[in-house]
Amino acid sequence: MSQKSAPRPPKTSPDATRRSEKSRRAIYAAALELVGEVGYAKTTIEGIAARAGVGKQTIYRWWSAKADVLLEAFLDLGEQAAEQAAGPGAEYGIPDTGDLAADLKAVLRATVDELLDPRFEVPSRALAAEGVVNEELGREFVAKLLDPSLQLYVRRLRSAQDAGQVRPEVDPRIALELFVSPLAQRWLQHTGPISYAYTDTLVDYALYGLAPR
Repeated sequence: MSQKSAPRPPKTSPDATRRSEKSRRAIYAAALELVGEVGYAKTTIEGIAARAGVGKQTIYRWWSAKADVLLEAFLDLGEQAAEQAAGPGAEYGIPDTGDLAADLKAVLRATVDELLDPRFEVPSRALAAEGVVNEELGREFVAKLLDPSLQLYVRRLRSAQDAGQVRPEVDPRIALELFVSPLAQRWLQHTGPISYAYTDTLVDYALYGLAPR
């Protein structure tokens, strides 16, 4: 009497969503590593694909150019860092505790941490340097990465205006440059160390001025 073999479990098809997400993450990592190692000009779609272990067409299916890959990878890196700092699902932005100086100091201290983190520093320096000579990339860098962050400062300063903590005639977009721009310049040009003490001082100078009180 023959014995029937036990029925085989049905085959499950690969999860395309998980596979795509894994490939996307690998592409992000490869793009950021390469631009930090060889610079923007020498980073290629082919190089990103080879390092990520995917086909070149996989990249072209999602992005049209290497600039798009890099900018999206950088945005994703920032979002991951924000989640790690504030917790999953937390609202990203500048806190509004009612104490403007404390809130600005807190977010600038977090910025110092980010700028000194090699994961951010290396690719961001490469993109910033290229943006100086490549006007199109520079505009994209500003529009997609820089402006959204600056708008967070604008909203916080406007909230402070509503609370009577900042003069109503002050332009928040110009005012934020009093502490953001010196930090960026010092970091980009290595004109001095960046630290919590430095950014705290920038906030104090910006909010309280230089004249005797």
